[in-house]
Amino acid sequence: MLPLLNSLLEEKQVYIVYFGEHGGAKTTQEIEENHLSYLLSVKETEQDANSSLIYSYKYSINGFAAFLTQEEANKLSEREEVVSVLRSYPRKYSLHTTRSWEFAGLRGATNLKKKDSLLLKSRYGKNVIIGMLDTGVWPESESFNDIGMDDVPKSWKGICQSGDGFNSSNCNKKIIGARYYIKGYERQYGPLNRTLDNLSPRDVDGHGTHTASITAGREVGGVSSLGGFASGTASGGAPLARLAIYKVCWVIPLDDGDVRDSTCFDEDVLAAVDDAIRDGVHVLSVSIGSSHPITNDGLAIGALHAVKREIIVASSAGNSGPAKGTVFNEAPWMVTVGASSIDRVFPSPVLLGNGQTIPGQTATPYKLENNKQYPLVFSGQVTKTGVDKDVIGQCLPGSLSPKKTEGKIVLCFSGNGSRAGKGAEVKRARGAGFILADSETYGSLFLAEAYLLPATSVTYKDALKIYGYIQSTKNPTASIVPAKTEFPAKPAPFMAAFTSRGPNPILSYILK
Repeated sequence: MLPLLNSLLEEKQVYIVYFGEHGGAKTTQEIEENHLSYLLSVKETEQDANSSLIYSYKYSINGFAAFLTQEEANKLSEREEVVSVLRSYPRKYSLHTTRSWEFAGLRGATNLKKKDSLLLKSRYGKNVIIGMLDTGVWPESESFNDIGMDDVPKSWKGICQSGDGFNSSNCNKKIIGARYYIKGYERQYGPLNRTLDNLSPRDVDGHGTHTASITAGREVGGVSSLGGFASGTASGGAPLARLAIYKVCWVIPLDDGDVRDSTCFDEDVLAAVDDAIRDGVHVLSVSIGSSHPITNDGLAIGALHAVKREIIVASSAGNSGPAKGTVFNEAPWMVTVGASSIDRVFPSPVLLGNGQTIPGQTATPYKLENNKQYPLVFSGQVTKTGVDKDVIGQCLPGSLSPKKTEGKIVLCFSGNGSRAGKGAEVKRARGAGFILADSETYGSLFLAEAYLLPATSVTYKDALKIYGYIQSTKNPTASIVPAKTEFPAKPAPFMAAFTSRGPNPILSYILK
């Protein structure tokens, strides 16, 4: 047991040593030298101290991130002037529509004069600088054009950092700054695989571009999703606001060379917040979070420093619902936002052979033949032999028999695997279409998505009705009605099943 304990104490991890706030009397060079002196007090040589330093936070946040053993971290935490020592953990981001802001009333009701529009009263967010902490940005998107915008505010102190596929020409009067932070990520995973992500502010994941366009995208007319759904004018909430991009999240490489999601490290996030405060942002938008308490949450600490400088910090609640007490970013100084529906739907009902109509929704552009009934099967009936019984019915990759599936509509249940992956498996097995049963925890919520074949999603409760029909009928059949766009739909809004819920586990009297 003792050798194991010793090995744990000697294993190096990234820790953030936090002193609180800068007094303003020291230069940035003096601050870094001071931080190195603390490292030198626990390291054997000056070279060890220098090589272990990852970030020195110099502008608003007083602290540093370094590669330390647990014993070294413990020694530093005992120093009177050290407020706390936080172990760094990777974060998952919590992971734009043409109607959300209109539904929220930002543009004013149609029967009101334009002067009553909240968007007009706020001058479309003109010259408000919003810092986005995310996976970067795809600057060529029309959402980020700067046509007709004024010059960059003189108060702005940020930079446009060059890198892979990104240079100063990618910044404009809309995207006025862009930086990236990767030291923490590379301490964990080694040098970035530049075939998987760009060593620059350029976005590969898409999440950062998505959140930036939702927040401050320009008005872009004549847009729609695949198949022409949701056509209209796409716009962010503040179309004349400026954007400052801080790329802090990077793809996670797998041993087989594949990638899964993206991750962000506390030390990179803190460095971005420290720079953003100095750069001159007015708002920070952060769609990332962790389940760690605020006393060990680098983002919460950085947000506190931002708020003290009258910078609003808006963050996501997380996607861990519908269980109670799952809310992320619960610090009382952060504005925490959950996910909800709007009043637009894409109905695509299922017509069963017995005459019953089952409500459904989809955004797929593919259609079945009109007025034709297709053979209907439960995916468990067309599964290959040898598939694990625990996942039968979930349409996982490679699980369906093309011989049994061809030409049929297949009922698939949620569980393991992605929603799009289930549709792709039915298509691979030459199915005519598929019906996806949403998770039981989603209740009456529909998730309308695009698929590679004719498809629709139904509630879990209605999926059981379809399953019962299949089991009780010798030759069950069905058709899927092509989707259309409808609004206004009621009730709206209601909270999405997947959005994280309160109560706030830290301060229950502050609603989160």
